[in-house]
Amino acid sequence: MIDWDDVRYFLAVARSGSVRAAALVLGVNHSTVLRRIAQLEEHLGAQMFEKLPSGYHVTAAGEEVRELAEQMEASSHQLETRVLGRDQSVRGLLRVTLAPTLATQLLMPDFADFARLHPDIEMDIMSSGDLANLTNRDADVAIRVVYDRKTLPPNLHGLKGPDVFGGIYISRDLLPASRTGAPDPIRWIVISAHGIPDWVRHVGIHTGGVPFRVTDAEAQIIAVRQGLGMTTLPCFVGDADPSLARVPGTDLHMYGTVWLLTQGETRKTKRVRLFTEFVSRKLAGHGSLLAGSGQLSPSNAG
Repeated sequence: MIDWDDVRYFLAVARSGSVRAAALVLGVNHSTVLRRIAQLEEHLGAQMFEKLPSGYHVTAAGEEVRELAEQMEASSHQLETRVLGRDQSVRGLLRVTLAPTLATQLLMPDFADFARLHPDIEMDIMSSGDLANLTNRDADVAIRVVYDRKTLPPNLHGLKGPDVFGGIYISRDLLPASRTGAPDPIRWIVISAHGIPDWVRHVGIHTGGVPFRVTDAEAQIIAVRQGLGMTTLPCFVGDADPSLARVPGTDLHMYGTVWLLTQGETRKTKRVRLFTEFVSRKLAGHGSLLAGSGQLSPSNAG
């Protein structure tokens, strides 16, 4: 019988084209990967890779093995999620992925409430801008703001939440300088990867040509608090901060809709169902804040 672990090592090298990269993905050392590949080649009596200056190239025999190996991998994932779906215990690991701002500025108090209600559930909150792959079980639940529903993977199950709106915010201390006719231009504070959104280019404010760039949302929020300029923020961030104000005469802009996403049989586990239903109710309660028409809810104040 072929050792499935050998096949996993083969797929990692085939996908990355590098033994070193595969070792990093698998969390093992370089020599372990080479040993596993050698075991598979000896068992099958065929060479899986040709080592070239550009990396490891899959041979013709390797391509045949790759097709079958990917089918084995898919079956393994399906088996795992089906068994997991029968797990109705209100204990165990629950992995949740979401954008850092949603975690730190809105939902962490709700996560704390859930943890207190279910102390036997081990929560792993992965606040990152990277999109976790639910199909590969990188996470159990993803909370995402999605502008176009059609971009959602068709294999995911989604609970639709409120719409999220954003506006243009400035430090209250800097507010007088934003008035029409003010002599000094106002800088834009932008996240370097995003730049200045098209929808804010015609706000009727004397803006400077030199932006203030940051690399993440947390730095962006601190920069606008410090009076370095104006920036776009979700309303649930800007409206909840007493040191900030919306720039007068500017409109709100829709960022997208919050979706709670789960995959396959995973969503049938009791801890996942309890969590998604709980957070869905909390998000509904935050609806006016997310839409820019309400204030910070009492449970999130302070």
